[in-house]
Formats: sequence, structure tokens, C-alpha cells
Amino acid sequence: MEADVKPGRPREVSRADAVYHQVKRDIENFQLVAGDRFTENEICERLGVSRTPVRQALFRLQQEGHVEVLFRSGWRVLPFDFARYDELYDLRLLLETTAVRRICEGYNHVDRTQLDSLASIWLVPLAQRSSDTHQVAQWDEDFHCTLVIAAGNAEMARVHRDVTERIRVIRRLDFTKQPRIDHTYEEHGKILRALKAKRAEQAVMLLSAHIMSSQSEVRKITLHEMHMARLKGQADGR
Repeated sequence: MEADVKPGRPREVSRADAVYHQVKRDIENFQLVAGDRFTENEICERLGVSRTPVRQALFRLQQEGHVEVLFRSGWRVLPFDFARYDELYDLRLLLETTAVRRICEGYNHVDRTQLDSLASIWLVPLAQRSSDTHQVAQWDEDFHCTLVIAAGNAEMARVHRDVTERIRVIRRLDFTKQPRIDHTYEEHGKILRALKAKRAEQAVMLLSAHIMSSQSEVRKITLHEMHMARLKGQADGR
């Protein structure tokens, strides 16, 4: 195993970032689920890095509420904090509804190619819809981020990206269910049609219902569903 270098050097920081993103992806893709325990040595061996970047990455994940350190027992993935997710969903709703109002009010100044790119994914015939849960989950995230970016407020988009990062794991779990994929296609399509017609109130109403429906589904998440999502991901080769 490689020798540690002093913390703070670019190479060490880069390795810590890489470990952070990999472990976070493991959580987002349900390779690690609530209650799973692991040690720093296990991460070191799996990723081929020394303990210093692993420890830095895990402390960062701890600060974000994903994992906790156990006295002399390694680390554990934390259960979902649904009260915190409710607050994040409230913020998401505020940001996105504000964004669609801005899009409708200044539609002639909006980069239409951004909305056209969304239409090419979501406004397609039934036979052309994707059933790849991982792909649709990413497209869904891109859909909502693009709406906020199209509103033209860089700071709003930055805050929204942070919220998106923090709720990604539960949103992806929602997309393990085919009915939710079907509903998402229908709901995104209606939102896009309202935006193209510059019907601000209708777009806000549709988007609000869409986000609140997702929030309601999130509250139904169980540990069993997370384990089933892990098994499905393993079967799909992720």
C-alpha cells in the first residue's frame, strides 16, 4: 500500500475527492444502504489508496449526514433523515416554481435549445420511452436542473445543484418503480407544454404537484426497498 503524503497537498486532496465521490456513488446506487458497516481498511483495499484520503472522505460524508463513525467498530451508513429531506424538498419547490415563472415571463430571452433538448427526451411516443431506471433517474435530475438554469439566475442554479446533490439518493430509489417512470414522463410532458405555451400558473401548478407527489413517495421508502434496489443494481451490473 502506498505511503501517506502530507494532507493538503494536491495529490492527496485529489485522492480524497475521488474516494468521497466513489463512496457517495455507492450510497446513491444502493451498493451501501442504511445500517451497512464497513472499515477504513476495507475502503483502502477496494480503492487502492492509503488511509489518509479515505479518512478525509469519510469525515466529509459524515458532515453531510451520510455516515457515522462507530467507536472501535468502523463506520456505518446512516438511515434517511426524513425531516431534513422534507426541508430540502420545500427549498426545491420554491426554487423550481420561481424558475418556471421566470421562464414564462421572459420566454423570448430564454435559450430555447435548453427546453428543446428536454422535449426531445420527454415529449416522445410511448414506444420510444426508456425503461432503464438508472438512465431515467439521471434524465429526471437533468430536467429539473435545466429548468432552473434556463431561468437565468446563476446563484439560484448553484443552490439548486446543492439541493439536488443532497436528495439524489432518495430520488433514485423512487425510480426503481416502473409506475413512477410512467408518471414522470406524463408529468414532465405536461410541464414542458405549459412552458412552451407561456402558461405560468399552469406550469407552476403542474410542477408543484409533480414535486409533492415525489416527496410523498419518498416518505414511503423502507429499508426493504433499499435492499431490493441493491439487488437490482447488482443484477444490472452496476
